[in-house]
Amino acid sequence: MPATERRIDRSDILPMAEYEAFRKAHRPDFVAQKKLRRLEVGPFATFYFESYQTMWWQVQEMLRIEKGGEEQIADELAAYNPLIPQGAELVATLMFEIDDPIRRNLVLARLTGADSHVALTVGGEAVPGVPDDPEGRTKDDGKISSVHFLRFRLTPSAADAFRRPGTQVTLGITHPAYGHIALMPESVREALAADL
Repeated sequence: MPATERRIDRSDILPMAEYEAFRKAHRPDFVAQKKLRRLEVGPFATFYFESYQTMWWQVQEMLRIEKGGEEQIADELAAYNPLIPQGAELVATLMFEIDDPIRRNLVLARLTGADSHVALTVGGEAVPGVPDDPEGRTKDDGKISSVHFLRFRLTPSAADAFRRPGTQVTLGITHPAYGHIALMPESVREALAADL
C-alpha cells in the first residue's frame, strides 16, 4: 500500500457549475481513457478497471445526475473510495451485460459464484480476483448480481512483470457455466501499469 492512501476528499469535489465546464472540456479524453481500462471476457462479461480518476469522475457524475447537493457527497465518497486501487493491486468492476431480461435472468441463475472464479495471469503467475463482497452479490432466488467488484492483489514479482512492456497478461473466468479467457491488449496493460 502506498505511504498515503489514494482517496477522494471533499476538497477534491468541484462545485457543479465548475464541473459542468470541466466535463464539457474533458469528456472526450475521459471516454478515451476509459476504453483503455476495459476488457471483454467471453460474450457478455466486461471488466472495467478502476482508478482514482475513474472514481472521481463517477462521484462527480452521480452528484450531477442526482442533484443531492452537499448531503449526497459523503455517501458517494463512502461508496466509491473503496474502489480506488491501493499499492500493488488492480480493482475491477465486473459486469455481466445481457440486454434481454429473460435471458439475463436465466444466465445469472447459472452463474452463482462466478466472481470467485476469476484470475489474472501475469507472465505465467496467477493472481486471483477477490470479490469485495462474496456473500452479498447473490440474491435470495440464487441468481447472482450482474455487477461485481474484484481486487487483484499482485505479488511484488507479478507487479514488476505487469509493469514490464510486452508482458503477456490474460484475464479469465473458470466457472463451469462460463469458461472464457481474454488476452489483455498491450495498450490496456500499459494504462493499468500506471496504477501500480
